[in-house]
Amino acid sequence: MFSKQIIGAARGRVLLNAHGATSLAMLRGWATASVHAKRAGFHSTSLLQADTVKVPQMAESITEGTLKSWLKQVGDSVAADEEIATIETDKIDVSVNAPTSGKIVELLAQEEDTVTVGQDLFRIEPGEAEASESAPPAEESAPKETEKSEEKPAEKSAEKPAEKPTEKAPPKPTEKAPPKPSPKPEPKKESSKPAATAAPGSRNETRVKMNRMRLRIAERLKESQNAAASLTTFNEVDMSSLMDMRKRYKDAILKEHDVKLGFMSAFAKACTLALKEVPAANAAIEGEEIVYHDYVDLSVAVATPKGLVTPVVRNAESLNFVGIEKEIAALGKKARDGKLTLEDMAGGTFTISNGGVFGSLYGTPIINLPQSAVLGMHSIKDKPVVVDGQIVIRPIMVVALTYDHRLLDGREAVTFLVKVKEYLEDPRKMLLAY
Repeated sequence: MFSKQIIGAARGRVLLNAHGATSLAMLRGWATASVHAKRAGFHSTSLLQADTVKVPQMAESITEGTLKSWLKQVGDSVAADEEIATIETDKIDVSVNAPTSGKIVELLAQEEDTVTVGQDLFRIEPGEAEASESAPPAEESAPKETEKSEEKPAEKSAEKPAEKPTEKAPPKPTEKAPPKPSPKPEPKKESSKPAATAAPGSRNETRVKMNRMRLRIAERLKESQNAAASLTTFNEVDMSSLMDMRKRYKDAILKEHDVKLGFMSAFAKACTLALKEVPAANAAIEGEEIVYHDYVDLSVAVATPKGLVTPVVRNAESLNFVGIEKEIAALGKKARDGKLTLEDMAGGTFTISNGGVFGSLYGTPIINLPQSAVLGMHSIKDKPVVVDGQIVIRPIMVVALTYDHRLLDGREAVTFLVKVKEYLEDPRKMLLAY
């Protein structure tokens, strides 16, 4: 009886061992299968866990844009609020940022595609742990390799004291040396040579798609020509007094306020004072009504690589020379960096355009609708003029005022320009105006 129980227990152990072996084999199979499945199906599993990011709201009047560039690609790790893509609209460039930190798993649009607000743009798998955990293993594996490499020389050093460690040291720098060469600049030079050397008599043509901002500018300029009854009047301004004032105080203002004193602030201040005397030049037509503004939101034309933009200096009538220069400098920097927002360009009651910085001597600026007038500045040239019955050489700037004849009569337009001329030729008058 006792021997039968022992035999039964032994058989049970054998069966358990057999089942245990098979179960271990099955578990190992499932583990390896799951590893392969994870590696092979990473994209599909990550898509299931990923969040879809849509094209954000850009503005009330903007419903679509052109996807200009992807700053990140599939598999890249990103931080929260990091810029992923740039969308170009007819007014500004909109940046799309990551809502959370994680990894980009899919891009749902291609560059130069037209995307609409609310459209699926890309998918991101959230989780900071994956990006942070993926780095340590590499760091941990490195010490293990070094430990192993250190063990081998230690064992062999007992046989040969210091010969083999010194022999193994030189190969390491030689292995790291090959990846350092930089032959990248050479292909760039080769590719640029054919473009620079054009064959004589060549009749090649290059077609470039107009960006949205340029298309919008063209549309608005043509709309201005069609809608406004535009007329331009000219005058000459003796810049001697203004240039003398600038020469005297520019260094002190730069030192005290960290801003350069230019001519734009004087023109802006002169215009704000003249607009008080000729309010029609600061008005706009809306339907069958004329809207007169008690404030001056001054639009300053700034040239950018993508086109002309007109950021606005708010309440310019309440700013002095230094305040105007600071606002213009800040807006100009934002425009060149492509950081202007819709709020920076919205509105505007009067525009100043300075073509003189590019060498323009004469020009007729186009009205920026719904405004009623625009002042054009030009380059300063020495000219012979008559002063007190004598011919003298003076620095002269030609100024132009393009105005909407539906709102301003010729008398008002000329009066405005003469007032601007008087303020500029004697800047002290600006201190006496109220």
